[in-house]
Amino acid sequence: MGYLAPPGVAANEFPSPQRPVARIFSPRRSAEERRDALNEAGQIARVLELKPGMTVGDIGAGSGYHTVRLSHLVGPAGSVVAQDVTRDYLVELARRTKLLKLTNVQFALGEPHDPRLPASSLDAAILAHMYHEIAQPYAFLYNLAPALKQGARVGIVDLELPTSKHGTPIELLRCELTAVGYREVATSKLAGDGGYLAIFSPPELAARKSPRDIVACVDPAGTR
Repeated sequence: MGYLAPPGVAANEFPSPQRPVARIFSPRRSAEERRDALNEAGQIARVLELKPGMTVGDIGAGSGYHTVRLSHLVGPAGSVVAQDVTRDYLVELARRTKLLKLTNVQFALGEPHDPRLPASSLDAAILAHMYHEIAQPYAFLYNLAPALKQGARVGIVDLELPTSKHGTPIELLRCELTAVGYREVATSKLAGDGGYLAIFSPPELAARKSPRDIVACVDPAGTR
């Protein structure tokens, strides 16, 4: 897992989330056909304007649903960075991509508060159905920002459910990203019961807040 940047800002510099953090589910590939039927990957690619030649981060890649599809989309001139905090998931995904002969995928083992991705390395990042599992969201988002190139976008897919039930209410998501300096670009509903896709632009590095100035959001749904 050699795609790794120096450590970012330590977790203890940031507030903890004032709401439950969902436990990490073992990734399942059984739902992939259903997700394909809803064209989840296609919808995200269209809204994020993903193109061949780009470098895209699949943050919290799990079993690699998006990694595999992004690999074909960005093509041989592009690359996909499959990032996760669970080594076993990345080892299994590396086997899968090798079997599929995908040569443009790199792997990054991050930490719960820090994706550990090189500066200005990503044209876009996708966080699909995993935001509610990030143990230190303010630190994670802060440390993710430097990895995003000028003009890059972050796409977050989640369900309108309490974080304890493996979703993130959109108002809570907006509050937490805004607290770190991200700006909302657009939000759209995905087909079927696929939840929502929220697009954000990262904070300008020169204008970033001090970690200790970030104030944790109170969950408006009262699900704490």
